[in-house]
Amino acid sequence: MKQHHLVRLTTAAAVFAMLGLSSRGVFTQERSLTEVDNKSVKSKPAPRTADGHPDLSGYWKGTRDTRPVGNIGKDLPGFKLPLTPAGEAALKHNLTATIDPESLCIIGGIPRHNASGLPFEVLQGAKKIVFLYWYSYFRLIPIDAARKHSEDPDPSFFGEELGRWEGDTLVIDSIAFKDERVWIDENANPHSDALHVVERWTRPDADHIHVDTLIEDSKFYTRPFTYARTWVLGKPDEEIQEYSCSENNVDRDHLGPGPGPIRPDGTRGYTDLAPLPPPLPRAPAPRK
Repeated sequence: MKQHHLVRLTTAAAVFAMLGLSSRGVFTQERSLTEVDNKSVKSKPAPRTADGHPDLSGYWKGTRDTRPVGNIGKDLPGFKLPLTPAGEAALKHNLTATIDPESLCIIGGIPRHNASGLPFEVLQGAKKIVFLYWYSYFRLIPIDAARKHSEDPDPSFFGEELGRWEGDTLVIDSIAFKDERVWIDENANPHSDALHVVERWTRPDADHIHVDTLIEDSKFYTRPFTYARTWVLGKPDEEIQEYSCSENNVDRDHLGPGPGPIRPDGTRGYTDLAPLPPPLPRAPAPRK
Protein backbone atom coordinates (compact mmCIF):
# COMPACT_ATOMS: atom_id res chain seq x y z
CA MET A 1 0.00 0.00 0.00
CA LYS A 2 1.39 3.40 -0.93
CA GLN A 3 2.26 5.73 1.91
CA HIS A 4 -0.25 8.42 0.93
CA HIS A 5 -3.05 5.86 1.04
CA LEU A 6 -2.38 4.88 4.65
CA VAL A 7 -4.72 6.03 7.37
CA ARG A 8 -2.86 8.48 9.59
CA LEU A 9 -5.17 9.53 12.38
CA THR A 10 -2.79 12.10 13.81
CA THR A 11 -2.38 13.78 10.44
CA ALA A 12 -6.12 13.69 9.82
CA ALA A 13 -6.84 15.23 13.23
CA ALA A 14 -4.44 18.07 12.53
CA VAL A 15 -5.93 18.75 9.09
CA PHE A 16 -9.49 18.75 10.36
CA ALA A 17 -8.58 20.96 13.32
CA MET A 18 -7.08 23.44 10.84
CA LEU A 19 -10.26 23.37 8.75
CA GLY A 20 -12.56 23.52 11.74
CA LEU A 21 -14.01 20.08 11.01
CA SER A 22 -14.39 17.02 13.17
CA SER A 23 -11.43 14.71 13.67
CA ARG A 24 -12.37 11.62 11.73
CA GLY A 25 -10.06 9.00 10.26
CA VAL A 26 -9.39 9.93 6.64
CA PHE A 27 -6.76 8.88 4.19
CA THR A 28 -4.00 11.40 3.60
CA GLN A 29 -3.10 12.74 0.21
CA GLU A 30 0.10 14.26 -1.04
CA ARG A 31 -1.62 17.54 -1.92
CA SER A 32 -3.62 19.85 0.30
CA LEU A 33 -7.39 19.75 0.65
CA THR A 34 -7.75 23.38 -0.44
CA GLU A 35 -6.13 25.69 -2.97
CA VAL A 36 -5.36 29.38 -3.18
CA ASP A 37 -7.67 31.01 -5.72
CA ASN A 38 -5.21 32.91 -7.89
CA LYS A 39 -7.49 35.63 -9.22
CA SER A 40 -4.67 37.35 -11.09
CA VAL A 41 -4.45 34.50 -13.60
CA LYS A 42 -6.84 34.84 -16.51
CA SER A 43 -8.86 31.65 -16.83
CA LYS A 44 -9.89 29.95 -20.03
CA PRO A 45 -13.58 29.64 -20.93
CA ALA A 46 -15.46 26.76 -19.37
CA PRO A 47 -15.41 23.59 -21.48
CA ARG A 48 -18.69 22.46 -23.00
CA THR A 49 -20.21 19.10 -23.74
CA ALA A 50 -21.36 17.95 -27.17
CA ASP A 51 -24.88 19.26 -26.47
CA GLY A 52 -23.53 22.74 -25.73
CA HIS A 53 -23.94 22.82 -21.93
CA PRO A 54 -21.06 23.77 -19.63
CA ASP A 55 -19.16 20.68 -18.55
CA LEU A 56 -19.05 20.64 -14.74
CA SER A 57 -16.76 17.61 -14.67
CA GLY A 58 -13.59 17.90 -12.61
CA TYR A 59 -11.95 17.44 -9.23
CA TRP A 60 -12.98 20.47 -7.18
CA LYS A 61 -11.19 21.88 -4.12
CA GLY A 62 -12.34 24.56 -1.73
CA THR A 63 -10.61 27.93 -1.75
CA ARG A 64 -9.01 29.43 1.32
CA ASP A 65 -11.31 32.44 0.87
CA THR A 66 -14.27 30.36 2.10
CA ARG A 67 -14.78 31.20 5.78
CA PRO A 68 -16.18 29.77 7.90
CA VAL A 69 -15.80 26.33 6.35
CA GLY A 70 -18.47 23.85 7.37
CA ASN A 71 -20.99 26.47 8.53
CA ILE A 72 -24.21 26.65 6.48
CA GLY A 73 -24.85 30.10 8.01
CA LYS A 74 -21.66 31.47 6.40
CA ASP A 75 -23.51 34.17 4.46
CA LEU A 76 -25.81 35.30 7.29
CA PRO A 77 -25.08 38.13 9.75
CA GLY A 78 -23.27 36.68 12.74
CA PHE A 79 -23.64 33.24 11.12
CA LYS A 80 -27.02 33.06 12.89
CA LEU A 81 -29.64 30.84 11.28
CA PRO A 82 -33.33 31.89 11.47
CA LEU A 83 -34.48 29.01 13.69
CA THR A 84 -38.08 28.49 14.76
CA PRO A 85 -38.73 27.35 18.35
CA ALA A 86 -38.85 23.77 17.05
CA GLY A 87 -35.55 24.38 15.28
CA GLU A 88 -33.99 25.74 18.47
CA ALA A 89 -35.10 22.61 20.31
CA ALA A 90 -33.67 20.40 17.56
CA LEU A 91 -30.35 22.28 17.69
CA LYS A 92 -30.19 21.86 21.48
CA HIS A 93 -30.83 18.14 21.03
CA ASN A 94 -28.03 17.86 18.46
CA LEU A 95 -25.61 19.76 20.71
CA THR A 96 -26.31 17.70 23.80
CA ALA A 97 -27.52 14.28 22.70
CA THR A 98 -26.45 13.56 19.10
CA ILE A 99 -23.04 12.38 17.91
CA ASP A 100 -21.95 13.88 14.61
CA PRO A 101 -23.53 11.50 12.05
CA GLU A 102 -20.55 11.68 9.69
CA SER A 103 -18.23 10.61 12.51
CA LEU A 104 -20.37 7.46 12.70
CA CYS A 105 -19.98 6.91 8.93
CA ILE A 106 -23.52 8.12 8.20
CA ILE A 107 -23.94 10.04 4.94
CA GLY A 108 -23.81 13.81 5.44
CA GLY A 109 -26.18 14.61 2.59
CA ILE A 110 -27.07 17.98 1.12
CA PRO A 111 -26.58 20.83 1.89
CA ARG A 112 -23.91 19.67 4.36
CA HIS A 113 -21.58 18.40 1.65
CA ASN A 114 -21.69 21.80 -0.07
CA ALA A 115 -20.29 23.39 3.10
CA SER A 116 -17.62 20.73 3.65
CA GLY A 117 -13.91 21.47 3.52
CA LEU A 118 -13.27 18.28 1.57
CA PRO A 119 -12.83 18.13 -2.22
CA PHE A 120 -15.34 16.36 -4.46
CA GLU A 121 -15.46 15.15 -8.05
CA VAL A 122 -18.10 15.64 -10.74
CA LEU A 123 -18.70 13.38 -13.73
CA GLN A 124 -21.26 14.76 -16.17
CA GLY A 125 -23.21 12.93 -18.84
CA ALA A 126 -25.98 14.01 -21.17
CA LYS A 127 -28.84 12.69 -19.01
CA LYS A 128 -27.23 12.21 -15.59
CA ILE A 129 -24.60 13.83 -13.41
CA VAL A 130 -22.78 12.26 -10.48
CA PHE A 131 -21.08 13.94 -7.52
CA LEU A 132 -18.39 11.79 -5.85
CA TYR A 133 -17.39 12.54 -2.26
CA TRP A 134 -14.77 11.40 0.21
CA TYR A 135 -15.92 8.43 2.32
CA SER A 136 -16.99 6.85 -1.02
CA TYR A 137 -20.41 8.57 -1.01
CA PHE A 138 -22.06 9.65 -4.24
CA ARG A 139 -25.21 11.27 -5.58
CA LEU A 140 -26.53 10.37 -9.03
CA ILE A 141 -28.92 12.97 -10.41
CA PRO A 142 -31.08 12.64 -13.52
CA ILE A 143 -31.17 15.65 -15.83
CA ASP A 144 -34.65 15.88 -17.28
CA ALA A 145 -36.73 19.07 -17.31
CA ALA A 146 -39.94 17.08 -17.84
CA ARG A 147 -39.46 14.85 -14.81
CA LYS A 148 -41.48 15.69 -11.69
CA HIS A 149 -41.01 14.76 -8.05
CA SER A 150 -42.71 11.57 -6.88
CA GLU A 151 -45.98 11.87 -4.98
CA ASP A 152 -44.57 10.04 -1.96
CA PRO A 153 -40.80 9.62 -2.34
CA ASP A 154 -38.82 7.54 0.14
CA PRO A 155 -36.72 9.77 2.43
CA SER A 156 -32.96 9.66 1.89
CA PHE A 157 -29.86 11.56 2.97
CA PHE A 158 -29.50 13.38 -0.35
CA GLY A 159 -33.25 13.54 -0.96
CA GLU A 160 -35.06 12.93 -4.21
CA GLU A 161 -32.96 15.00 -6.64
CA LEU A 162 -34.05 16.23 -10.05
CA GLY A 163 -31.81 18.18 -12.41
CA ARG A 164 -32.61 20.50 -15.29
CA TRP A 165 -30.74 23.09 -17.33
CA GLU A 166 -31.71 26.75 -17.26
CA GLY A 167 -29.37 28.23 -19.84
CA ASP A 168 -25.83 27.60 -18.58
CA THR A 169 -27.02 26.81 -15.04
CA LEU A 170 -27.68 23.29 -13.77
CA VAL A 171 -30.56 23.44 -11.29
CA ILE A 172 -30.93 20.56 -8.82
CA ASP A 173 -34.21 20.50 -6.90
CA SER A 174 -34.29 18.15 -3.89
CA ILE A 175 -37.02 17.08 -1.45
CA ALA A 176 -37.78 14.06 0.79
CA PHE A 177 -34.86 14.16 3.20
CA LYS A 178 -34.36 11.95 6.22
CA ASP A 179 -34.96 13.81 9.49
CA GLU A 180 -33.11 11.53 11.91
CA ARG A 181 -29.35 11.32 12.50
CA VAL A 182 -28.75 14.28 10.21
CA TRP A 183 -26.98 17.62 10.65
CA ILE A 184 -27.36 20.34 8.05
CA ASP A 185 -23.70 21.36 8.53
CA GLU A 186 -20.59 20.66 10.60
CA ASN A 187 -21.88 22.76 13.51
CA ALA A 188 -24.86 20.51 14.39
CA ASN A 189 -27.53 22.78 12.92
CA PRO A 190 -30.68 20.75 12.24
CA HIS A 191 -33.11 20.14 9.44
CA SER A 192 -36.49 18.44 9.34
CA ASP A 193 -38.31 16.27 6.82
CA ALA A 194 -39.72 19.50 5.36
CA LEU A 195 -36.29 20.45 3.98
CA HIS A 196 -36.31 21.66 0.35
CA VAL A 197 -32.99 22.47 -1.32
CA VAL A 198 -32.48 24.14 -4.70
CA GLU A 199 -28.90 24.25 -5.99
CA ARG A 200 -27.87 26.35 -8.98
CA TRP A 201 -24.52 25.13 -10.32
CA THR A 202 -22.44 27.14 -12.80
CA ARG A 203 -18.94 26.97 -14.23
CA PRO A 204 -17.96 30.60 -14.84
CA ASP A 205 -14.62 29.59 -16.38
CA ALA A 206 -12.38 26.57 -16.77
CA ASP A 207 -10.88 26.88 -13.27
CA HIS A 208 -13.96 27.44 -11.10
CA ILE A 209 -17.29 25.89 -10.20
CA HIS A 210 -19.92 27.77 -8.20
CA VAL A 211 -23.16 26.96 -6.41
CA ASP A 212 -25.96 29.16 -5.11
CA THR A 213 -28.06 27.14 -2.69
CA LEU A 214 -31.57 28.01 -1.51
CA ILE A 215 -32.57 26.25 1.71
CA GLU A 216 -36.18 26.07 2.87
CA ASP A 217 -37.50 24.25 5.94
CA SER A 218 -40.73 25.67 7.35
CA LYS A 219 -40.59 23.45 10.46
CA PHE A 220 -37.15 24.50 11.67
CA TYR A 221 -36.51 27.87 9.96
CA THR A 222 -38.62 31.03 9.92
CA ARG A 223 -37.65 31.90 6.37
CA PRO A 224 -35.61 30.56 3.44
CA PHE A 225 -31.90 31.41 3.41
CA THR A 226 -29.03 30.97 0.97
CA TYR A 227 -25.52 29.59 0.89
CA ALA A 228 -23.02 30.34 -1.91
CA ARG A 229 -19.65 28.73 -2.55
CA THR A 230 -16.90 28.60 -5.18
CA TRP A 231 -14.33 25.84 -5.69
CA VAL A 232 -11.20 25.71 -7.86
CA LEU A 233 -10.16 22.97 -10.25
CA GLY A 234 -7.64 20.48 -8.90
CA LYS A 235 -4.66 19.04 -10.73
CA PRO A 236 -5.32 16.67 -13.66
CA ASP A 237 -4.09 13.64 -11.68
CA GLU A 238 -6.16 14.36 -8.57
CA GLU A 239 -9.23 12.20 -8.09
CA ILE A 240 -11.46 10.65 -5.46
CA GLN A 241 -10.10 7.40 -4.11
CA GLU A 242 -11.68 4.54 -2.18
CA TYR A 243 -12.13 5.11 1.55
CA SER A 244 -13.81 2.64 3.88
CA CYS A 245 -15.19 4.80 6.67
CA SER A 246 -16.27 1.98 8.97
CA GLU A 247 -13.00 0.09 8.67
CA ASN A 248 -10.93 3.09 9.75
CA ASN A 249 -13.35 4.58 12.30
CA VAL A 250 -11.34 3.56 15.36
CA ASP A 251 -12.51 6.39 17.65
CA ARG A 252 -16.29 6.10 17.32
CA ASP A 253 -16.74 4.55 20.78
CA HIS A 254 -15.01 7.52 22.41
CA LEU A 255 -17.08 10.25 20.73
CA GLY A 256 -19.43 12.51 22.64
CA PRO A 257 -22.47 14.51 21.46
CA GLY A 258 -22.35 17.80 19.64
CA PRO A 259 -19.69 19.40 17.43
CA GLY A 260 -17.41 20.54 20.25
CA PRO A 261 -16.49 24.21 20.61
CA ILE A 262 -17.38 26.72 17.89
CA ARG A 263 -14.85 29.51 17.42
CA PRO A 264 -15.93 33.19 17.21
CA ASP A 265 -15.28 33.05 13.44
CA GLY A 266 -17.95 30.36 13.04
CA THR A 267 -15.59 27.43 12.48
CA ARG A 268 -15.53 24.26 14.50
CA GLY A 269 -12.62 23.63 16.85
CA TYR A 270 -10.56 25.01 19.71
CA THR A 271 -9.27 28.59 19.67
CA ASP A 272 -6.06 27.77 21.55
CA LEU A 273 -4.71 24.34 20.76
CA ALA A 274 -2.78 22.67 23.55
CA PRO A 275 0.67 21.41 22.55
CA LEU A 276 0.78 17.81 21.47
CA PRO A 277 2.32 15.37 23.93
CA PRO A 278 5.76 14.03 23.07
CA PRO A 279 5.71 10.91 20.89
CA LEU A 280 5.91 7.58 22.65
CA PRO A 281 9.27 5.82 22.37
CA ARG A 282 9.32 3.12 19.77
CA ALA A 283 10.30 -0.39 20.65
CA PRO A 284 13.31 -1.68 18.71
CA ALA A 285 12.39 -3.70 15.66
CA PRO A 286 12.87 -7.45 16.11
CA ARG A 287 15.84 -8.92 14.40
CA LYS A 288 15.12 -10.99 11.34
